[in-house]
Amino acid sequence: MKFEVQINVMPQRALLDPQGKAVLGTIHQMEYAGVQDVRMGKHIVLVVEAKSEGEASQIAGELSSRLLSNPVMESFEYSIQPLQ
Repeated sequence: MKFEVQINVMPQRALLDPQGKAVLGTIHQMEYAGVQDVRMGKHIVLVVEAKSEGEASQIAGELSSRLLSNPVMESFEYSIQPLQ
């Protein structure tokens, strides 16, 4: 079976996000005063061939923690959907 895995990697809340702060500054310069915070991250989409959703989840978790994120500075979450 094929599964689509969508992974979101974000800086940990306790850490500064300089890219997000720079974007927030530009947003405020554009006079969107209601925007209070920006956090910049990565969105990754994988198509995974696996025997089950559980196996696809294991692959997604391993790739996310070992390759796609830096566990010291980032956290991640993912969702899995079967493909037709």
